[in-house]
Amino acid sequence: MKQTNIAVIGAGSISEAHLKAYDRNSDAKLYAICDLNVERANAAARKYGIANIYTDYRELLADPSIEAVSICTWNNKHAEMAIAAIEAGKHVLVEKPLCRTVEEALQIQRAVRSSNKILQIGYVRRFEPKAQMLRKFVDEGEFGDIYFAKTSYIRRLGNPGGWFADIERSGGGPLIDIGVHVIDIIWYLMGKPKVKSVSGNTYRQLGNRANVENLSFYKAADYDAGKNTVEDMANVMIRFENGASLLVDVSFTLHAKDESSIRCFGQRGGFEIEPELVLVTEKHNTILNMQPQTDSPGFQFDTAFQNEIDHFIDCVRQGKEPISPVEDGVEMMKILCGIYESAAKGVEILL
Repeated sequence: MKQTNIAVIGAGSISEAHLKAYDRNSDAKLYAICDLNVERANAAARKYGIANIYTDYRELLADPSIEAVSICTWNNKHAEMAIAAIEAGKHVLVEKPLCRTVEEALQIQRAVRSSNKILQIGYVRRFEPKAQMLRKFVDEGEFGDIYFAKTSYIRRLGNPGGWFADIERSGGGPLIDIGVHVIDIIWYLMGKPKVKSVSGNTYRQLGNRANVENLSFYKAADYDAGKNTVEDMANVMIRFENGASLLVDVSFTLHAKDESSIRCFGQRGGFEIEPELVLVTEKHNTILNMQPQTDSPGFQFDTAFQNEIDHFIDCVRQGKEPISPVEDGVEMMKILCGIYESAAKGVEILL
């Protein structure tokens, strides 16, 4: 079979992971790149030998040679571009979050369901080898029913500014940007139980802390210390219809040490997937901590991204359903938007 012609829309920081992974996939051909900033698009084109450069995504989608696209833009463009791409007959890989609102998510879902095209969401943690290993353990009942989970994704100084800090373009702050990753991977590993309710809090106490000296942090290309309309941090309790629950706290900035932890607890055992993989169980009246032998105990970013892109190409070429389909994006937007609504109203939200 010939290579699949790929276009990447958006040449910002996350696009590099997509471009590099496509470049390594022998079944994919990087055919086009699009960005409002033509210099940035040209730089990516030179690096990866991309022949076709666009500054208008509509013109890109009109090219019949393009078979699939990666959408790596501001969150407020995800729905518009994903729907346009599907309607133009392209398969779509859209970066997380799927969009900004439940209404947008449902619009995307309708477009996908009325087509014969694939839409995959960039929930990259699902594609990390240890996550796939743990999902097999869960499916085989190794831990029994998972009834409780907790996760923290804390940045003490990590507001990227720019569009990340502009609620109109991002849809929110750390909850929708980094919280979506940890909520999704736990929900996925739990078997995607139906959500019953969410109760959340958001805080804007510290701002972007642009005054801090002696400690550097990632800044968006359009960083502007004067613009910050998103939350500093959020915490939430998610209840599922099967009785399980999930505790979450995430932050862009907080008077705390950096932390990334993901833990799940079941009737027969539990596990931690971050900061490193550990299984906890009980055998012969003895509690055991077990560390499976894997290439790396922590999160393998490059491997996960390569697996994500390889999976997308395989789904496109084989007509398979991705493991992160549009339906999961709809459910995740219900969770995220429910949390923001709960925080705004000060009440638990039934979903």
